[in-house]
Amino acid sequence: MSDPDRIIRLKTVLARTGLSRATIYRKIKGRTFPAQVKITVSGAGWHESEVDRWVADPVGWRPEAREAVRSTLEDRPGLTNP
Repeated sequence: MSDPDRIIRLKTVLARTGLSRATIYRKIKGRTFPAQVKITVSGAGWHESEVDRWVADPVGWRPEAREAVRSTLEDRPGLTNP
């Protein structure tokens, strides 16, 4: 059985990537960095595997299918999540 994907917080993401907080959020907006996932009402984190994929290949990183679908749904308010 494989280990579940851990959720890591901003402090860990900053340490692993070497990016600033502003740069991370700018890259999320530009879809060149993994988007965070909501973990509580006021908290969010990142899937560790997605951050690891980005660290391994920052230029070639692309969202996986589930994230791409979510991004499309967010861009088109008339669509609903399947």
